[in-house]
Amino acid sequence: MRILVTGAGGLIGRELVGVLSGRGHGVIALQHRNTALRCNDGTPIPSAPWAGRAPGPGAVLTLPGDVRRPGLGLDAAAQAAVGDGLNLAIHCAALTSFNLDPPAYRAVNVGGIANLIAFTDRPRTPLLHVSTAYVCGLRDGPIREDELDAGQVFANGYEASKAEGERQVAAARSRGRRIAVARPSVVVGASGDGVIGAFGSFYGMLRLAAEGRISVLPARPGASLDLVPIDHVVAGLIDIAERMAEAAGQTFHLVSGAPVPVAGLLALRDAYPQLHAPRFVLPEAFDPGVLTPTQQQVHAQATGLLAGYLQRDPRFSDANLRALSGRACPPTDGRFLRRLIDHCLAAGYIQVRRGAAA
Repeated sequence: MRILVTGAGGLIGRELVGVLSGRGHGVIALQHRNTALRCNDGTPIPSAPWAGRAPGPGAVLTLPGDVRRPGLGLDAAAQAAVGDGLNLAIHCAALTSFNLDPPAYRAVNVGGIANLIAFTDRPRTPLLHVSTAYVCGLRDGPIREDELDAGQVFANGYEASKAEGERQVAAARSRGRRIAVARPSVVVGASGDGVIGAFGSFYGMLRLAAEGRISVLPARPGASLDLVPIDHVVAGLIDIAERMAEAAGQTFHLVSGAPVPVAGLLALRDAYPQLHAPRFVLPEAFDPGVLTPTQQQVHAQATGLLAGYLQRDPRFSDANLRALSGRACPPTDGRFLRRLIDHCLAAGYIQVRRGAAA
């Protein structure tokens, strides 16, 4: 197939590009910033700049673009050349930080999918839209794949904007567009070795706690984190992309199916005595005044933005992916968690700090 991937320079996008090309698909990799493409493990992805020609089987052509703009920021000639013979577009481009202003989210996470829908509308090219499982908002319990608007409250602007992006998809589906939606949960390192190409928000909170820079975190009893290995996410996207005739119209949770209890993270302290373990308190009992001035600043700027993920226990169904391809997530047990932390230590992302607050 000839496939357009937006957000090709992002964590999921670049790994997806590498796997797609390895499976013989010709890929047009749309990048907002022109950076060298590398797989999650750092392996370079052979590529060439777009020069107005279609990619051959297994080839990757990079193309600068901007999903915030109509036509993806391409001139008329490039729009026509890219769209000609395109078999599928996969939309990975997104703003995933939690501390941005609403206009920034709207421009990329809402406007981006709207612009891609319009770009692919004339040839009616099938679309695979990458959203997030956390469009469920601050809900607990079973979360079905066919649910979107359930009266939920969102933890941050990122979640709200991704839900709005899915509403753009629903409107397009009602007009007959063939679109599948993939919803990863919290994407972390590879299942086999814990390697991650970029340390995202979850890792930031992990580092702050492990290094003792934050000693108390608000969390609810029974709260959990659905941590999903990046290789499972990308493999699920490949399953959907290569089965679009069947997948179009459906939504797929790309999740672990076995969320990690937040309280269970404390059990890791025995395996890493050199690291700090935060103390969890009920959100209503959390008093930032017990933190040092430095920790108060860290909480306000970083951990406070992630607090919503320590206060809910969603249980995501992944029945649609299992029915489509039979794929199930590799185990995300204690051994997997240790692989994640071991990689953080080996990469120098988490530093052992003496004299930090316990």
